[in-house]
Amino acid sequence: MEERVKAVVGLGNPGARYDGTRHNVGFRVVEMLAERAGAPLKRSWRMRARSCTIQVPGGDLLLVQPQSYMNRSGTTVEALGRRKGLGPGQILVVVDDVDLPVGRIRIRAKGGAGGHNGLRSIIGSLGVESFPRIRVGVGGRERGESLVGHVLGTFAPAEREALDDAVEMAADAAMVVAEEDVIVAMNRFNQKKANGE
Repeated sequence: MEERVKAVVGLGNPGARYDGTRHNVGFRVVEMLAERAGAPLKRSWRMRARSCTIQVPGGDLLLVQPQSYMNRSGTTVEALGRRKGLGPGQILVVVDDVDLPVGRIRIRAKGGAGGHNGLRSIIGSLGVESFPRIRVGVGGRERGESLVGHVLGTFAPAEREALDDAVEMAADAAMVVAEEDVIVAMNRFNQKKANGE
């Protein structure tokens, strides 16, 4: 049995200028979990994050949005682990993934950064790759478009319904990870499309 996940950390960039960008889907998943539980996210200056605690079978689940920029997410995650006494395996990280189409999610128990600066920062701060993560597909960039321009851009109108469905699915998957375990969530969600196919 894997150690129980006690925190869900959704990655993004703070500030209104980044709302709705591809890089901020991790924030959206955490916001959805908080809304479902009726628990407002509040600023925690000590952790440099917005956070709240919700109840799940088995105990408390901390929801966190780091308020450091994406490439410094590891500072917040390391501080969270230290303050709350959590090991890497107890922290579920939710990030965007340009290698997955919009409408797909991918759950892993561990792994490398895969070119993602937020994951790279967390791996560097924790010193390990063995933390679970949910990658939410944000689609690949157009030919000639820079990666930075793509992830800091917003979604096309045609993508928004699939994205909304994927955020819902990622929130569902996060709860399965927290209430059961990451293997159950992988088996249930990794081959599923957000529209239910």
